[in-house]
Amino acid sequence: MVLITGDTHGDWTRLKHPNLRNYTLTSEDTIIVAGDFGIWDTSVRQRKELNSLARCPYTILFCDGNHENFDMLENDFPIVDFRGGKAHQIRENIFHLMRGEVFNIEGKKYFAFGGARSHDIKDGIYDETAFSNRILFEEAIGEARKLGKFFRINHVSWWKEEMPSEKEMRHGLDTLKQNDWEVDYIITHCLPTDIQAIFSGGKFKPDILTQYFMEVKYRTSFKKWFCGHYHCQYGYDEYQIVYRGFIPII
Repeated sequence: MVLITGDTHGDWTRLKHPNLRNYTLTSEDTIIVAGDFGIWDTSVRQRKELNSLARCPYTILFCDGNHENFDMLENDFPIVDFRGGKAHQIRENIFHLMRGEVFNIEGKKYFAFGGARSHDIKDGIYDETAFSNRILFEEAIGEARKLGKFFRINHVSWWKEEMPSEKEMRHGLDTLKQNDWEVDYIITHCLPTDIQAIFSGGKFKPDILTQYFMEVKYRTSFKKWFCGHYHCQYGYDEYQIVYRGFIPII
């Protein structure tokens, strides 16, 4: 069995056996998190939580979202061959599905392409290198917090790699072409532009990634497209936004 769920943001409680309720998973089963898994820092707490997840018998997979530490994903975990595609191995049973890869899971093909544009940065990205010293930087951050501004800090709480590179997007299309433009399931963090607009009433605006997914949508034959990001459960035609629940693929 494969279970799809949404953003966990570093709280992996729901992925553990006692919290799966109606599902009894074994080493043959897989959970996929549709972005914002929450690889965030090297703290003792996060290492302990990852080690706890590693004791689960089933496999845990995720595509990246816009709340990941991309420095860590890129530098701290090895790239391995995994079920027909490339993945970062986080623990023995935990893998980050790299962008533009197709994975063979329980006899089905899954195209994974993570990333999304952050929507909570309207007051900007603060970068310490833009300040003459650390004190001025910390004062600016403190003032922004007091004012309740929506901001992030470069390489601390925001990474430009939340959005894909041209190379990654080309690679995704090349991979789909190699698979004759046909997969069973697509796992992303955000939606194609038109589906995003329908579900949100235009609240979420187009960007290069949602536009890229328009091309993927029109060129690819697939059964179901799953994503996270929007913090709700919503279905429209072949598209399913998932959040805290689980959607089984048997």
